[in-house]
Amino acid sequence: MSGEHLNPPLQWLELETPFPSVTKAWNSDSGAPGLLAAGGDLSLVRLVSAYSQGIFPWFSQGQPILWWSPAPRMVLQTHQFRLHRSLLKTLRHYRSAPSFELSFDRDFDQVIQNCAEAPRQKQAGTWIVPAMVKAYKELHNAGFAHSAEVWLDGELVAGLYFVCLGKAVFGESMFTRIKDGSKIALSSLVHVCLRHDVDVIDCQQNTQHLASLGASEMPRSDFLTRVRRNLLATSPDWSSQTIDWAAFKAV
Repeated sequence: MSGEHLNPPLQWLELETPFPSVTKAWNSDSGAPGLLAAGGDLSLVRLVSAYSQGIFPWFSQGQPILWWSPAPRMVLQTHQFRLHRSLLKTLRHYRSAPSFELSFDRDFDQVIQNCAEAPRQKQAGTWIVPAMVKAYKELHNAGFAHSAEVWLDGELVAGLYFVCLGKAVFGESMFTRIKDGSKIALSSLVHVCLRHDVDVIDCQQNTQHLASLGASEMPRSDFLTRVRRNLLATSPDWSSQTIDWAAFKAV
């Protein structure tokens, strides 16, 4: 069948099978760029191993566990984050309310559940299936997954969750019920990352929304070099982080 692209064989992972080299991931000519392997499990050991190698799970209900490592990789270099004037104006508006708070790890379970239930454009369901929710709660309990939260009148109105190994930070998903709420949560994450010399936040996939906030593509080899270096550093104590409002400035 000349002219048709044939995908390379996809490795199936048994419980003890290590990940293949990320260079084996399907390329941009395939129907699923970045797809590396299928199967395995979502155990704590497997997930920590995956993120340490620049690999993450992403699959829908009814599918096997699918593992990905896109090239290039969409990342947000923290010093390139764009806090637009419109977002800063919204942030200042909410800040004027005495009941407005930004926090970390106050209610991870509620954040990931809201992310799982949040409607997505052009998606009928969610990739944050119950097995993923359970696995990332275990990651959180082990100190490797965290949440950034936005509170108003005692209610969780926006947030995001992320994985952090050393100073390697991997963004996962976000939700909001107020204008620009998820952007505010991301702003607080970037703010703390800058304070602790975290230079890059993994965004996994290229989207126009992330690009508008300063994210851009990076060669996978460069991204993995950053990950390996940051794995050796000490993680911030996320639950104790506070926000320095004076540090929020528009670009």
